[in-house]
Amino acid sequence: MFFPGARVKVISLEGRDTPTLPMFNRVRQFAALDASQKLIFVQVWFLLGWIRVAILTVSFKRLTASLQHHREIVPPISVELEEREQAARIGILVASAAKYTPWQSLCLAQVLTVQRLLSRRNIPGQFYLGVCKNGEEGADPTGLAAHAWLQCGDVIVNGGAGHQEYTVVSTFSWGRL
Repeated sequence: MFFPGARVKVISLEGRDTPTLPMFNRVRQFAALDASQKLIFVQVWFLLGWIRVAILTVSFKRLTASLQHHREIVPPISVELEEREQAARIGILVASAAKYTPWQSLCLAQVLTVQRLLSRRNIPGQFYLGVCKNGEEGADPTGLAAHAWLQCGDVIVNGGAGHQEYTVVSTFSWGRL
């Protein structure tokens, strides 16, 4: 039985067309995670909400008070392979959880969430804020677009898509120097 207004996607299983509901696919995907992944996913989901509220209510200076601010690009902080791999997993998990929030969880919220999670695990890194001219119709009246991305060692673990188009205006780092 289908619910009125529900999106239906048809997938093929052994040559048969079977209607499925996206919600059930999401539940099935979540159920397939092991217990520790489920716990982290739920924590990330709530942390994304907390960070979103903070972005809307707290000054950016206060949000980044515990970080080292650099006005120029700084060389990446070296990290162990295991730390890079853990950072990459956290970045993917945050990006995945961001797709399922009922609020906006764009690049800045994701980067600040990943930063908090890495900092708790004593994994150093840095994130960048960049701007570029935005020629799209209906864009911001200033004609600029902003983006944030986070790097751990030499690997961009969150917000990497399209970051090359942006000019870095600030860098924030934490951990070892």
